[in-house]
Order: sequence, then C-alpha cells, then structure tokens
Amino acid sequence: MVNPNRFYTYAYLREDRTPYYIGKGCGRRICDGKGRPCKKPADISRIIFLKQNLTEEEAFKHEIYMINVYGRKDLGTGILHNKSDGGEGSKGYNHTDEAKKKITISKIGHSVSEKTRQKLREHNVKYRYEIKDSKGNIYTTDNLNHFCKMNGLDTAAMLRVCCGKQKSHTPKRKDRVPNVVGWTVRILEHIT
Repeated sequence: MVNPNRFYTYAYLREDRTPYYIGKGCGRRICDGKGRPCKKPADISRIIFLKQNLTEEEAFKHEIYMINVYGRKDLGTGILHNKSDGGEGSKGYNHTDEAKKKITISKIGHSVSEKTRQKLREHNVKYRYEIKDSKGNIYTTDNLNHFCKMNGLDTAAMLRVCCGKQKSHTPKRKDRVPNVVGWTVRILEHIT
C-alpha cells in the first residue's frame, strides 16, 4: 500500500541561505533537476526539506503558503523564481487509453541518430561523482546511472545516498557479507 504521507515541501537556497525556489514533491523530486523555472543548486547543502510526511493536499497548501510568504520575482512581490503560486501538479495522472495509443503511434518508426544520442549524453552530464566501494576503493564518473548498471548497483539508492537520505548502499547479493558498510557517493563538482 502506498503511504499517503509521502509528500514534502522543499526549498532551494542561495549562498546567503535565502530561498529562491519553493516546491512540493515525493520520492526523488527534491534531487531531480527537471520541470522548474530555475536550476537546482550544485551544492546539495543548499537543498532543504521544509516539511515532510505530508499528504499531497497538505503539501500543496504548504507550498502555496510558503510562496505567498516569500513572494515571486516575476510579479514583483518577492524573492522566489517560482512562476506560479503553487498548488498545481499532476501526481498520479493517468493518460486515457486513446492518449496512450496516440503517443505510441507518434513514436513508431522514430529513431534517434548516434550523433544525437552522443549530444544527449554530453548534455545530461551535470556532475562528477566520487564513489567509494565497501573495500575503500575510490572511483570517479560523470555518468552515475551507467556506473551503477556496470557494477550491479541500484541507481535510485545511490542517488538517495548522494542526497543524504541514506548513509550507504549495499547491493542485495547472495555473496554479500553482513555488517559491511556499503557503497557511498558524493558530488565532486558541477560540470557546466
């Protein structure tokens, strides 16, 4: 059963610790850099939870309240880069069967060239990560997802480690040694 209190509100902070963006989310939304009018901070210490363990309705109300308190730059009422007053979102939205068919048909025969794939790979590299395995070996990579796949790690778990939600990730393997500290990951630098 899905926990109804899985939602939260969060803020992206400037270097002076004032917020420049307020949002609502669940899961990894706080770490995801998509769908916002501004970039998330490269320094993860400037990403904070405002309230946790909320229902979606409570999270929407708190988001609206916080945006109202700090105001929006685009309206000349405050300091936030938010482009709305909050309370929107489509968590749990399901496309109709007709819409799903249209999406499927639009993708038939569509292929992406290798040149475009390479450009997408280069564009998606945003961070250089330092990864330490359970034996203390240190690796660096620009592609955490690829590294995790090549080493049998769960990318989502490694992102939770990177965001500070989890101390380490220990893959579930038959040969796993109990009570051994797992893999850790941190952002070394932001790549522009």
